[in-house]
Amino acid sequence: MLKIAATIFTVRDLMASIAYYHDKMGFEVTFQYGEPPFYACLCRDEVSLHLRDANKNPEWVAGNGAIAVFVDEVDALHADMVERGAAVIKAPRDYAYGMRDFEVADPDGNHLTFGMESRVAREG
Repeated sequence: MLKIAATIFTVRDLMASIAYYHDKMGFEVTFQYGEPPFYACLCRDEVSLHLRDANKNPEWVAGNGAIAVFVDEVDALHADMVERGAAVIKAPRDYAYGMRDFEVADPDGNHLTFGMESRVAREG
């Protein structure tokens, strides 16, 4: 039985990425590993993101990650992230595939899509 998954994004500057996810996206730091840190975990509600520093391992390439996160209120989350200054690259809208979602990029180009079932899909 599968229980929990952890998304790992590779970043160029771990401390700058921690600040971005905390300040701009509302995630809380739950742990950092290494001295100096080269790995960290941040959580917002039930979603955890792990960040690893590309400088620690030449095989780790920054900016190639993506995640889709299902949420209860996509428009409220979008408004929160806009207010915080997150790099929203696509505003919320309803799609034919039945979702309403928006997309954010982190400083390295990792993409996070936040979405919920489209109200249009529920009403239609």
